[in-house]
Amino acid sequence: MTKLSAIFIRSAPPGKHEDGNGLRLVKREDGGGQWVFRYTIHSRRREMGLGGLAALSLKDAREIASECRRFVAKGMDPIANRAEQRRQAMRKRNLLRDIALDAFESRKAELKGDGKAGRWFSPIELHILPKLGAMPVSEISQADVRDTLEPIWHSKASTAKKAADRLNIVLNHAAALGLDVDIQAVGKAKALLGRQRHLVRSIPHVPWQEVPEFYASLSEPTITHLALRLLILTGLRSKPIRFARLDEIEAGVWTIPAINMKGGVDAVCDFRVPLSGEARKVIEQTRLYERQGNLFPSVRKGVISDATMSRFMERRGMEARPHGFRTSIRTWLAECTDAPHEVAETMIAHVTDNRVVRTYRQTDYLDQRRGLLDRWADFVTGGTEYP
Repeated sequence: MTKLSAIFIRSAPPGKHEDGNGLRLVKREDGGGQWVFRYTIHSRRREMGLGGLAALSLKDAREIASECRRFVAKGMDPIANRAEQRRQAMRKRNLLRDIALDAFESRKAELKGDGKAGRWFSPIELHILPKLGAMPVSEISQADVRDTLEPIWHSKASTAKKAADRLNIVLNHAAALGLDVDIQAVGKAKALLGRQRHLVRSIPHVPWQEVPEFYASLSEPTITHLALRLLILTGLRSKPIRFARLDEIEAGVWTIPAINMKGGVDAVCDFRVPLSGEARKVIEQTRLYERQGNLFPSVRKGVISDATMSRFMERRGMEARPHGFRTSIRTWLAECTDAPHEVAETMIAHVTDNRVVRTYRQTDYLDQRRGLLDRWADFVTGGTEYP
């Protein structure tokens, strides 16, 4: 028999008030209260919180208690059943797609331009989410990861590695959220997939002996021609060229901000480039196009895209790409000069030696590089080979 009434509950004093059949109201000093269902299962006495007095009426509490008694009658623990229901609901909410987006959001501050270029998220978006995105993150196993990466594991080795690394970050993010995930799933999947079979292919380049001919063909004073000329003369990657600004150049030295070098926000320091006479002439010509300080502005907004120079060479039917000119100058340095290894590597902004050695070696070989870049410019513009 039930004992409580709605009228009594409103004025009930603090303490425990039994309604019968295991249902109890625990009233607090502040007037609030908690519904509790008391039961015995497998010879064990248990108490299950049903909810607060403000959220559940007496009628609601009795209905929930009645449902719980049915579970007990079947030999099922209501607390265990509720926990399983919550896990099921959690699995449905915590899909890999949602966790991946949350992980991406949490890392945007670390990424260049808040990751708007999509390079961080695209490997997982293109190669992981189409197959696993709708799966609860807690159900993803090494077999799932293996089956997803297998089609590209050898044919697109670099892409597959990036996708796997991103997925590993997402799973660790899920674990940090308190979700029940296998944070070793990616590592175990890699073990199942085995070592990648692929040949590391360098970016196609123009042999250094043919660079003067190509340079001479860049005879028009267009933005694309000028950008390619400056890229060839300096041996830099395309990004610092595209984002070059007038205020970065002073007294024949171009100081490139660290953020425009490889590594972006993780780059340690600015990089100085001594400009040859030919490079200074090219920069002088770019003043015709300068907009808001940018030497190579886009016709729409910002600066020219990463593909501008590549598409130009592609339209000419060339296999080589702009980045390949770094190979051209590095090979020329090795075959035609006596430049020390450290100087030659610094010419193309490569990090040499370990952190300790770099800490003690406080030089960027500016004067030595100036002489070498002058010789490179003379060769590029006149075709003179150096022994």
